[in-house]
Amino acid sequence: MAHDSSDQGGGLSRRRLLASSAAAGGAVWLLRGLARPGSAEAASGPPPGFPAGLDVYQRVYENWAGEIRTDQLWTCAPRSPQEVLDVVNWAYGAGWTVRAQGHRHGWAPLTVAGGTPAAAQVVLLDTTAHLTAMSLEQQAADGSAAVRVQAGASLEALLAYAGAGGYGVTAAPAPGDLSVGGALAIGAHGTAVPAAGESPSPGHGYGSLSNLVTELTAVVWDGGAGRYVLRTVGRAEPDCAALLTHLGRSLVTEAVLRVGADGNLRCRSFLDIPATELFAAPGAPAGTRTLAGFVDGTGRAEAIWFAFTDKPWLKTWSVTPNRPLAARAVAEPYNYPFSDSLPEPLARLAGSLVSGAWASAPLFGQVQYLLAKVALTGDITDVLLSGTLVQDVLTGDVLTHLLADGLRSDLWGASRNLLEYVRPTTLRETANGYAVLTRRADLQWVVSAFADFYRTLLAQYAARGEYPVNGQVEIRVTGLEDPAVCGVPGARPPLLSALRPRPDRPDVDTAVWIDILSLPATPALHRFYRDVEQFLLGLDGDRATVRVEWSKGWAYTPTAAWSDPDVLTGAIPASHRAGGGPGWDEAVAVLDRLDPHRVLSSPFLDALLR
Repeated sequence: MAHDSSDQGGGLSRRRLLASSAAAGGAVWLLRGLARPGSAEAASGPPPGFPAGLDVYQRVYENWAGEIRTDQLWTCAPRSPQEVLDVVNWAYGAGWTVRAQGHRHGWAPLTVAGGTPAAAQVVLLDTTAHLTAMSLEQQAADGSAAVRVQAGASLEALLAYAGAGGYGVTAAPAPGDLSVGGALAIGAHGTAVPAAGESPSPGHGYGSLSNLVTELTAVVWDGGAGRYVLRTVGRAEPDCAALLTHLGRSLVTEAVLRVGADGNLRCRSFLDIPATELFAAPGAPAGTRTLAGFVDGTGRAEAIWFAFTDKPWLKTWSVTPNRPLAARAVAEPYNYPFSDSLPEPLARLAGSLVSGAWASAPLFGQVQYLLAKVALTGDITDVLLSGTLVQDVLTGDVLTHLLADGLRSDLWGASRNLLEYVRPTTLRETANGYAVLTRRADLQWVVSAFADFYRTLLAQYAARGEYPVNGQVEIRVTGLEDPAVCGVPGARPPLLSALRPRPDRPDVDTAVWIDILSLPATPALHRFYRDVEQFLLGLDGDRATVRVEWSKGWAYTPTAAWSDPDVLTGAIPASHRAGGGPGWDEAVAVLDRLDPHRVLSSPFLDALLR
């Protein structure tokens, strides 16, 4: 795809690109991950009767992409689980609510809704300041172990701690700046299914992190005592199934997770496979490089498909005990610096998008793809053959810097160093998110159907002069929850996990995760997301069950996320009731019983979980 120096249908001219530094400055919080927390100094006296000895202050809450932003809300950082309890019991008596806050690396309004006013009677508990303790225990003869971790510890710290003891997980989310409590609350996941012939070792599984929990400690109501108490709930206890993925409707202070013996992975990147081949319809000729084929070969794959480009960035991870000669050994996570911190010319291009040059999305997608290709493979041919607009962004200085950093298309090391690759400094985009539950044999059918629809829909919008997507499609594949992985007899899967199996469909064993990323405030984005959502919800019900990804965007109207009542109170509960058995209704009833006064809730959760 070549571009010249024209305006590209209302997009970005060469002159406009070179003059867009000021616009980039206006979007720097998106590009560099800078928080705008508001004043840490309270504007008025603390809430009446607030527990003595706890520092309470007012602070703006803002989520990852800046779409959810509040007035200054009362916030405190409890130093112990007992102080958490003190605040909750104060809130119960005072008629306030309490919301746990981690690193705010999420999209959905599960903590607080955007626009929450300072007058709202809610206190945020920042768990990340002090509730971060970890200990290794229960090392077993089968090679597995258990890690006890408080809710405010980061996922990066947890994986590093487990790795230092020789333990790890099969898959994990790419960002390390997630609190453990937040990750468990929404059923965080990575990308992994068994490769052909692969059997997991003890402590390893292919579902969400929540499924690894063996016990947790939560704040629950004690009717006899007339107050909230800390209760440790074992995995075999019925209530645990509702608490494992509670969406913020509870408050977990600590969890114990089973982990397995760590292993080395090899991560390879491919940028030469056309999307038409990678996402080809089932039954493609022998030799076709399909996503299902890579998943069969390695068990672990992710496709990143930049908008308006024809070749995705495919990453595969394979279990590889010893370093291959061609692979680059890495000793730390975050091994894609070109995406962690955008080169200044590309930051300027993103700034011009935010300032209104939305039609330059095709250029932005092409540049992102070429940036990855040069950094990963060292191949600059496509850059040299491209138009002047691309070369104005990927200048000689930028290319020299990328090449000097060394090639990264073939990496090898401890699992945690290859599973974590998104820093807080990466481009902050919004995202929708869905899990399509299907049979392993239908994996390629799912990605082919989606890719055909997405490509056609994007072209239809562009034909009308609309460019709602300037980021990328991300596709991952995981297994479903298998409670046996946690090693506790009688364990049940997390009831509200998007990966909970359907009781009536034991043949459904795989989830295809689909996310579409774009800069916030992109015109027509919500309408585009709604079109995608309605398509996914309408997939063949015999071959696919579609559930929302709790941390992302869903329930779209043409103008807003988390707003369509038919999805919020219809499609979402129905997707978790599909197949019968315990699920949505049991989880809602348990969470209501454990917090009957709704101290640990919000208006949004009250509307969703009913």
